Amino acid sequence: MRTGERFNPAIEYFLKGRMLKAFTLPILAALDWPGIPLRPEPGSTIAEGVDKLHFFLTGITFIFTVIIFSTILYFAIKYRRREGNLQPAATKTIMALEITWTVIPAAICALIFVWSSSLYFENSRAPNASMEIFVVGKQWMWHLQHPEGPREINELHVPLGVPVKLTMTSEDVIHDFYVPAFRIKKDVLPGRYTSIWFQATQTGKFHFFCAQYCGMEHAGMIGWVYVMTPGDYEVWLAGGAKGESMTQAGARLFTQYGCDTCHKPDETGKGPSLNGIFGKPQKLKDGRTLDVDETFIRQAITNPNSMPLENYAPVMPTFQGQLNEEQILDLMAYVKSLGALERKAK
Repeated sequence: MRTGERFNPAIEYFLKGRMLKAFTLPILAALDWPGIPLRPEPGSTIAEGVDKLHFFLTGITFIFTVIIFSTILYFAIKYRRREGNLQPAATKTIMALEITWTVIPAAICALIFVWSSSLYFENSRAPNASMEIFVVGKQWMWHLQHPEGPREINELHVPLGVPVKLTMTSEDVIHDFYVPAFRIKKDVLPGRYTSIWFQATQTGKFHFFCAQYCGMEHAGMIGWVYVMTPGDYEVWLAGGAKGESMTQAGARLFTQYGCDTCHKPDETGKGPSLNGIFGKPQKLKDGRTLDVDETFIRQAITNPNSMPLENYAPVMPTFQGQLNEEQILDLMAYVKSLGALERKAK
């Protein structure tokens, strides 16, 4: 690093402790060569908190490494074997020292636990007003679906400053969606849904990867996130290929596969009405109560007999193998829209 150059904000935050500065400044300066950044520039609201914790852990690890190995070297030299049969001096327990090197590591561990836990819980749930995008991983590509209709392959266009929730699943093996600049990473699993969210803080083009080895072409399972101003995003959205929205496609599938003959709005069918069901608890025949979320809907479509509802006969057929993951996501979007319609009616 050249003289007079400032560290990046995350490192400056970490170096505010003057006692740590003397230890960390030389090593960070040595590592932060021009053109070889320590990590991608942060591009989301989550990134800053992750960086602060990362550099704190790096600094603590470095300090204790220096202390421990310096102590080992000192004792190895001071108490090395000499000529003759010298007897070592009698040892004694210094209670203050014992307490010190017990309390300080315990306090540091507690700080790390509280800090990392709060960061995890803060970033584990997307804000209520998030824009939802559905992601399907398959060997060896990413299929991304906007609720408004546009579908993308290995590309994702999002607006700046808007929370984006990714609801993800896999059609074959375990994948992992990873955007280094946003500091987000989550496994994408077959047969279930996982979610992750981000809010971009700068426009630009950001790489994303599959971070879980998934077969021969794993290295090519990559893509780009394009962060645009809200105005540019609306232009992109309007200029895309015209087609059905996810809700419209779901409504078509709902009728095509005869779901509307059992799930009637007036609750006169063999199955429950789906109006407003999303997000509400449902009681099963075995006494369990489950909230209707994405995983619940998927299981009800692919393996309905595994979760029979109370007061309803288990007559729903399985659609396992008849619907692909994109179609299941379309049906899910339609069921969610029924809840939105009910709230408007009220």
